[in-house]
Amino acid sequence: MAAFEESRSMPNLDLLLANLLQPIVLAFVLGAIAGFVKSELELPEAVIKLLSIYLLFSLGLSGGRELAKAEITEVLPLLGLTLVMTVAIPTLAYVVTRRLGGFDISNAAAIAAHYGSVSTATFFASMSFAAAMGTPAEGTMAAMVALMEFGVIYSLVLARLAMGRHGSGSVRVAELLLSVVRGRGILLLLGGMAIGALATEPQWTQIAPFYEGLFRGMLMLFLLEMGITAARQIGAFRQVGLFMAGFGVLMPLLHGVVGVTLAHAIGLGVGGAFVFGAICASASFIDAPAACRASLPEANPGIYLTASLGVTLPFNLIVGLPLYYGYARWLTGGAGAAL
Repeated sequence: MAAFEESRSMPNLDLLLANLLQPIVLAFVLGAIAGFVKSELELPEAVIKLLSIYLLFSLGLSGGRELAKAEITEVLPLLGLTLVMTVAIPTLAYVVTRRLGGFDISNAAAIAAHYGSVSTATFFASMSFAAAMGTPAEGTMAAMVALMEFGVIYSLVLARLAMGRHGSGSVRVAELLLSVVRGRGILLLLGGMAIGALATEPQWTQIAPFYEGLFRGMLMLFLLEMGITAARQIGAFRQVGLFMAGFGVLMPLLHGVVGVTLAHAIGLGVGGAFVFGAICASASFIDAPAACRASLPEANPGIYLTASLGVTLPFNLIVGLPLYYGYARWLTGGAGAAL
């Protein structure tokens, strides 16, 4: 009993070590080392795109299968919570960067779009971490990721409304919606979920070895490349400044804790609450930059991309995930973790 109490008194150190020793996190660290020493290690652009497509499509297929099995009454609370966070996170990010950071409308909205959207790398890592700890999250989380991508649209509409009040810019919601829907993240997740929901058990059995058996290996290669890219982005750290460096750590912590708390409140287990918190804590660096470059060309990529990719992603993968998981486990009295 005393040993159990001692293990509960210092869960975060154990979880941190468990997370750091995961092959997927070690792959990210290896990529970061390669980036720092300017190694010749580099994945071709076509391979990176293929890995991204495979991972998103795999999650969509699995999520669709889980949604098809779930009762609508079971999913509605999570859908409602996701909608709330889709609006709340970018709103808070916009207000903080405008009021406290002194950023102009374009840069504040671009930052809000990145932190209101989801990092697929963080999502993949959190799902893998939850499964490794013996508390797998619900497959319906893939649907929540797709829904939170619309935080990009909300942020860009927010910018256009603010610019309109200042006499510049106009709101073209249809164009913004189309630009996000065109993104590969939404199409692959939603399309994959539709296919997964329609597939029969014999049909799924035929393709499962490719989409389930290879997933973690593909994820390791993807995170290897993300480590290389993140290390290169940190080289532009001075463009972000001390304010954004702090923002890139403190805002994910806040969003993660709130996400875990609310997910626990609606009845999700340790794994589900943890993954939802990780989703809320993440910041996009794939789909959101493309949307911001098209709709907010005056915003500085050196600010929003360095913060999301060079600060928030490494923090979440190395430190954030075990913290969110430890908090989710603490909320349930320490149950459900397999260290």
